[in-house]
Amino acid sequence: MYISMNNLNDPPNWNIRPNSRADGGDGSRWNYALLVPMLGLAAFRWIWSRESQKEIEKEREAYRQRTAAFQRDLEAKYHAVISENRRAVAHLSLELEKEQNRTTSYREALISQGRKLVEEKKLLEQERAQVMQEKRQLQPLRSTYLSFLEKEEDWQRRARLVLKEFEDALTERQSIYCSLLLPRSRRLDIEKRLLVRASTDPVAADLHMAAGLTDIFKHDTYCGDVWNTNRRQNGRLMWLYLKYWELIVELKKYKAVEKAILEK
Repeated sequence: MYISMNNLNDPPNWNIRPNSRADGGDGSRWNYALLVPMLGLAAFRWIWSRESQKEIEKEREAYRQRTAAFQRDLEAKYHAVISENRRAVAHLSLELEKEQNRTTSYREALISQGRKLVEEKKLLEQERAQVMQEKRQLQPLRSTYLSFLEKEEDWQRRARLVLKEFEDALTERQSIYCSLLLPRSRRLDIEKRLLVRASTDPVAADLHMAAGLTDIFKHDTYCGDVWNTNRRQNGRLMWLYLKYWELIVELKKYKAVEKAILEK
């Protein structure tokens, strides 16, 4: 007996051939006795193979679907990451361009400032050279100026001494004028002596003090309060004239020096 089962998916081929032995009916009975369980086993194997194949196909389809879903999810995430990276790259490129523009602006500003500083340095050097040249040219003139100024200092010192003497005399004269006890004749004597000296003293004559004294004696009538003990608080016009004469002395000194230099 022979049963063909080449493919488990195919139904069993019930090709039963009696044994070729020449043992008569006994051999055929044994063959048929073995046929029933073999047929059952073959049928079971065929049914089990078909069910297994269905389960395999079902699992294979489920796996394919999961794989496809997983692949779609990966592709979606990939595209999202690519998009995000592109946006980040675009933003960074924009920021980089801005920084490059700022850097270029700073560089141009620094170059411009550097050129300006170089030009200013050149101008300062030129001005310094010019000042040094003028200084060398003016050095002899400065020596001459100091020499004449020293000579005029002597005249100025004498003039200050004269002004100090006139200040003391005028202060005493104004104190007598404001006093209720001192005699008027004493004041008139001081005024006479001051006018005589203003006419005879070279410094006083050079300052034309006589006219100022006459104006003081005629119009300076200011006195401090009754209980005043400070003599310098008496008089107003006299102090203006004394300040004016001091300025004249200072002015005459520099004019004399200027005249001496120009005449040289």
